[in-house]
Amino acid sequence: MTAVTMDEYFVGVAKRLPGEAERVLRALVDQGNMNKEELSLTARVKRAVLDHVIMQLYALGLVEVTAEGKSRICSLTRLGREYVSLEGMVV
Repeated sequence: MTAVTMDEYFVGVAKRLPGEAERVLRALVDQGNMNKEELSLTARVKRAVLDHVIMQLYALGLVEVTAEGKSRICSLTRLGREYVSLEGMVV
């Protein structure tokens, strides 16, 4: 088994994630931490789809979800920021 570089790993991740994931990541980069309602509107992703995308990004360690009262706040992790910068999502 050959070792995979971080760049190669991220390329594989990008191929497997749905298109909505890029919009969610872009919104978090552009606007910062947001609750799911704001994120859904900003990223133009339906709320039901957003929940699935957030869980995928969370499982990969790209997004963190914290509770703030009844809201769930989504933010990029350090690994998420690396992913975004390597994938060229930040202009």
